[in-house]
Amino acid sequence: MTVHQSHLSHPKYRPDIDGLRALAVLAVVAFHAFPAWVRGGFIGVDVFFVISGYLISTIIFENLEKGTFSFSEFYARRIRRIFPALLLVLVACFAFGWFALLADEFKQLGKHIAAGAAFVSNFVLWGEAGYFDNSADTKPLLHLWSLGIEEQFYIIWPPLLWLAWKRKFNLLTITIVVAIASFVLNIDSIKQDPVTTFYSPLTRFWELLCGSVLAWLTLYKQGACTNIKNKVDRVLVAVVYSDRKESDGRLLSNVLSFIGFLLLIYGFWRINRELSFPGKWALVPVMGAVLIIAAGSSAWINRVFLSNRLTVWFGLISFPLYLWHWPLLSYARIVEGQEPSFTVQITAVVLSVILAWLTYRLIERPIRLGGHSKAKVVIPVIFMALIGYVGYDADVRDGLAFRFNRLSDENKFAAYKIADAWKFRGYPKPDHSFSDPKYGSLRVGTNDDYKILFIGDSHIGQYWNSVSALIDSSNLPKPPSVLFYPLNFPPELSTSLIDDPQIKVVVFSYFWALQYGDNKVNLAIRCCAIGGFRPIGPQNVTYSDSAAMDLMDSKLSKLVQALTTKGKKVFFILDNPFGEEIDPHSMLTRTWNGFSLANHATLTRSLAEARSEPVRTRILQIAKQANAKIIDPLNSLCPDNICSPFSKEGDLLYKDYDHLSLYSSKNRTQYLMPIFNE
Repeated sequence: MTVHQSHLSHPKYRPDIDGLRALAVLAVVAFHAFPAWVRGGFIGVDVFFVISGYLISTIIFENLEKGTFSFSEFYARRIRRIFPALLLVLVACFAFGWFALLADEFKQLGKHIAAGAAFVSNFVLWGEAGYFDNSADTKPLLHLWSLGIEEQFYIIWPPLLWLAWKRKFNLLTITIVVAIASFVLNIDSIKQDPVTTFYSPLTRFWELLCGSVLAWLTLYKQGACTNIKNKVDRVLVAVVYSDRKESDGRLLSNVLSFIGFLLLIYGFWRINRELSFPGKWALVPVMGAVLIIAAGSSAWINRVFLSNRLTVWFGLISFPLYLWHWPLLSYARIVEGQEPSFTVQITAVVLSVILAWLTYRLIERPIRLGGHSKAKVVIPVIFMALIGYVGYDADVRDGLAFRFNRLSDENKFAAYKIADAWKFRGYPKPDHSFSDPKYGSLRVGTNDDYKILFIGDSHIGQYWNSVSALIDSSNLPKPPSVLFYPLNFPPELSTSLIDDPQIKVVVFSYFWALQYGDNKVNLAIRCCAIGGFRPIGPQNVTYSDSAAMDLMDSKLSKLVQALTTKGKKVFFILDNPFGEEIDPHSMLTRTWNGFSLANHATLTRSLAEARSEPVRTRILQIAKQANAKIIDPLNSLCPDNICSPFSKEGDLLYKDYDHLSLYSSKNRTQYLMPIFNE
């Protein structure tokens, strides 16, 4: 589908826009390498969105007006611009991951490579977000989410504008309406679903469309804009200067550029990961970028700082630099097994700059700026499809574990054992489980007369398979049905839960203590919402907040009292051991020759108990006052007062910092039997 076959015209080159690109990419790199230094550096991505929207829309508007717009040429240019550098990075990530990653990690990398090649990384990462999702630092292709949104914009926006142009619609009206709709959706969604708002193109397109509006005004209302600017400039000149000075528009341009620059600096300083982003905060970098571009290349900041040769150089390599920096930092984190040292971080950043320059000079520039042959389009498309398939194959074949055949027996043991422990991000649902028709929760068993309800966070998930195995192996004449409800139990069901005669036993199982360290442990306030027992303030409240803890005690105690008054049995399952000493992630050592499990400090029962205090004592007191019963996993998991991370057969007992492995869930949780013997 084309409109005339003339070559696309492009806007006049502005070195200050490359300088703005440099500012954006360097902010992102600095944030990823040293987040404490530039807390809001991630808003550089939003600056990129505005620049892309401005440049792409300028090309589309101008060529539609001239009748020279060609879809084939437009997308051919996008392919030559994006595919070569992206292909190189995807191949490099796959090659390094072949040697450095375990099966489950390589499986995820394969999925991310396939998603990156198809430009749907934002959707894949959106779907992965959850409690058991691994750390963002260990996803080498996490940063491709933004490229996915840009490419989705390139796919949707040109045809929409072309159709509107063919039907004589006002393109500015279309652009503003779509931008407002996207922005409103962003504001409405940020509190209810921040993950969706972050990754969805529907809540991000307004940022690119702000650049589109600026492009339209620059092209078609240049005269009107110039008149307005001159009038405002004359007022500013009269206010600023004491002597009569002729207005030439420069003062207003400098003011716009200065305000835009201040907005970006403010965003880098004020915005951080704790704020709801994008939401209203995204207006800061978006408006900052719009003002800087609108100021024009003659504004002092644009001319002196953004058009500086060094700044422009970083702008020219900004795309490959963005592609390279995060995989290097992420792999450094994976290989080190912890936050890399300052020296490693600096080395990764310097190496990413070198690789970006080489990629720009040897690959990107020759393909983009050389002769426009069909081969420069067809070959990258073929190779992109190929690397996408290779990634997909690694995903569906569970991370190509045959890679470990090259390893020694000891390294194979480490690789396979940890792969088994990490096989499931969460826990597989037990066989024969189904959704309970009354409560909508996961259910095991069909006994409607005797139901046991587990309520909690992810620490009930680790018992799904335990309960199923215990019921199957027990000699109970009529096994009960067991329902598992996550922490978002609907409050409106609280009364029916308390009064439901079919529910005989209620079990509370939470990670009662979170994030220990420096004699300060945070309380897991994310408890069930039934009976008015709701989250209090932020999800993690420090133990020094005694008022919040007392309120939690009161609400939980009242709920348990209400349950026991109705004749129900109530159990509390205390924390199982947790800490780096039992975490396979921290025990794993990666070398060029393979993997090994390091010997870590011993976790004693006394230390495991201390990490749960003072919540542990509070739960014991609540149970005693309400006549509830306690199940303490430490009695079984810490024989001889030592909480070993391994079984006698060498199996890992934990899947991460605080959750039992699937092996433990099925074989080491006999301590739950009192729940079924009541």
